[in-house]
Amino acid sequence: MRHDSTGRTFAPESIAAQALGWVDAETRAIVSPIHPSTTFLRDPDNQYRSGRVYGRSDNPTFDQAEALVTSLEGGASSMLFASGMAAATAVFLSLSPGDHVVVPEVMYWSLRSWICGPGERFGFRASVVDMTNPEKVAAAIEPDKTRLVWVETPANPLWCVTDIAEVSRIAHAAGALVCVDSTSATPVLTRPLACGADFVMHSATKYLNGHSDVLAGTLTAARTGDFWERVRATRSQVGSIAGPFEAWLLVRGMRTLFLRVRAASKSALAIAEHLEQHPRVLSVMYPGLPSFPTHVVAARQMDGGFGGMLSVRIRGGEEAAVRVASRVSLWKRATSLGGVESLIEHRASVEGPDSPVPRDLLRLSVGIEAAADLIADLDQALAL
Repeated sequence: MRHDSTGRTFAPESIAAQALGWVDAETRAIVSPIHPSTTFLRDPDNQYRSGRVYGRSDNPTFDQAEALVTSLEGGASSMLFASGMAAATAVFLSLSPGDHVVVPEVMYWSLRSWICGPGERFGFRASVVDMTNPEKVAAAIEPDKTRLVWVETPANPLWCVTDIAEVSRIAHAAGALVCVDSTSATPVLTRPLACGADFVMHSATKYLNGHSDVLAGTLTAARTGDFWERVRATRSQVGSIAGPFEAWLLVRGMRTLFLRVRAASKSALAIAEHLEQHPRVLSVMYPGLPSFPTHVVAARQMDGGFGGMLSVRIRGGEEAAVRVASRVSLWKRATSLGGVESLIEHRASVEGPDSPVPRDLLRLSVGIEAAADLIADLDQALAL
């Protein structure tokens, strides 16, 4: 909650809609300006009392986006990045040579490929585990060596849910930090820091922006400290910074975050329930279904819905799945997720031959169209 001058508190929906209620001090505009400047004036005595030195880390347009994410996540500080991958890799690049990390079997494929390939050239070692099983997480931790446990929940593209509180308890007992990729849940449905995580990451390209027109990423810390400052230095030194226009667009997108996520979650549940009964669908992967293996954890950890992402396995294998995707008209065949338009994708084709994703799986990102229209489009595509 956020307080105004009278001491009243406001719900997160109100905070997001008004983007913290910021008003431009000079013009009294209720939409903040964009600052394209890359450099800032020194004082006559050669100091920078404004706190602004160079656009790579000091652009004023970042301030509102970072403050809004911090408020919604209930954190102490946030950083804006050029992309979700930039935000995620900054955490790993801030580790020391010899550090050990634990990452999930099911996670965003590009990040897992980087961690288990090029990332390890930076000196850390990674163990891949079933993150939905706390006992396996505990068994993977190496005393005095494990520095980071990376969680993604719900995890792309199978949407299994990890118990953040339990994994955080296990990690903290061993002195490790926990970072949660909460891209698909968003702060609307899950607040990982309140569950015990140390950091929460978003590919802000997805739901936070929500309009398929921004590349950005965010990191939020439960508390600041040495490691957080190492991440901040990494961001500046590597130059993985979003542009001012992207920061401005991100704030605009977050104003409707609660409306969009709740609408998508409602429609996704209706679609999942419908497809679960469809004779041409082998299985439906959606945390909101009671039949889903990690539904109990999802029901406890997610508040107000189960997200707009689901996956389905099509009877008939890869050929049938690709054929279904080719027959839709309202759904768009495209990579990404979290936008106002609904997307469908044969995920294994995108990830390549080494992908563990079933070849008969289609990933669905539900937008804000009428659920009945989305269901009808899938039904006609499935009627092979």
